[in-house]
Amino acid sequence: MNAETIFLYSIVFVITTLTFPYFLRRVTKFYSEKKRLEQEDVSKVGFVVNTFHELISKLKDKERELEVLRQDAENRALAIEGYNENILQSVPTGVMSFNEEMRIMKINLAAEKILEVKEDMIVGKYHIDALNKPITDLINDRKVVERGELSYITPSGKKIWLGLTLSPLKDEEGRIIGQILIFTDITRLKAFESQTELRARLSSLGEISAGIAHELRNPMGVIAGYTKLLLKKADDSLKPTVAAISKEIAVMDRIISDFLSFAKPAELNISDVDIKTIIKNCAAAITNERGNINLSLDIDGLPVIKGDEVFLRQAFTNLIQNAAEAMPQGGELAIKASIKDFLEISISDTGHGISENILDKIFIPFFTTKDRGTGLGLAIVHKIVVSHGGSISIDSSDNGTVFRIRFPLDI
Repeated sequence: MNAETIFLYSIVFVITTLTFPYFLRRVTKFYSEKKRLEQEDVSKVGFVVNTFHELISKLKDKERELEVLRQDAENRALAIEGYNENILQSVPTGVMSFNEEMRIMKINLAAEKILEVKEDMIVGKYHIDALNKPITDLINDRKVVERGELSYITPSGKKIWLGLTLSPLKDEEGRIIGQILIFTDITRLKAFESQTELRARLSSLGEISAGIAHELRNPMGVIAGYTKLLLKKADDSLKPTVAAISKEIAVMDRIISDFLSFAKPAELNISDVDIKTIIKNCAAAITNERGNINLSLDIDGLPVIKGDEVFLRQAFTNLIQNAAEAMPQGGELAIKASIKDFLEISISDTGHGISENILDKIFIPFFTTKDRGTGLGLAIVHKIVVSHGGSISIDSSDNGTVFRIRFPLDI
């Protein structure tokens, strides 16, 4: 190795020796800085990841809270809906709703009972397929009806009176989505009004007619006296005629006596009355004369009541006689009793029935459909029943007639 080479190696060694620590520090610093930066990156990524997980956790908590709130809202809505349904089903007023196509959408229990229908049988049907006139006519007209009254025939043939309101059914935005019918059974109220009206008419009629009857009786007495004298002096050929006149005068006198009895106020002789025995005896006395009437008695539950035995016997005799006369060819006579809030006794026959257009007249004095009837029998019955604090009603069809007498339980 020559001197120049040795010199060069020496210079390189010196330079390397002098610069190596510097490069070593720089490399160390570089790797140190790189490690620090990597640690910072890892720290930043961890912060982001931790923040993300924390956000997800909070979102899940909020989701659970929202689910609880949603479930609470649904439960409250169901509770409100159930409460409203309970109210709808508990009210004694009938409620029915119809959509725009006039299909029945809802009906409550009171409506089912009043109209004698079942919800599962009519909901979804057109109104004309489930109901009868005149309700269907009202719904077809789509008119607003406030406090209307109408007569309705139920599927069993029972005639009832309805007080009703018909109005449009609207949604939350006020749009008409159908009709709602609200009604109640006012049959008993109508019967009470009819009884009250009839009572007032009979009272006025009785006061007026009593005076007329007295005025008629005086000249009739004179005529009867002259007839008796004439009968003694008349030829044999004229005696049948005079006797017929005398007979008719006697009939007229009986009619006037009955009417005076009807017109004057009833003075009741109140005592304990075994009404069951009265009805049995009256029915037996009348039906025993007729071999073609089948008698059915269901009156075992009748209690002893307070009343006038003579008047009550007269009333039931007239009603049972009336029923027997309505069946000249024979039939079924049924007498039933039941106790609810009142004592009810029904007397039904299978006779020809009474025309609907005269039902409201049968308790008026002198109104009769019989050839030789006086028209006082049912008027007297009505007076006796009313004087005992009761009421009497009638249902009639081609299949027969039913009289219903109701007495308060405290008479």
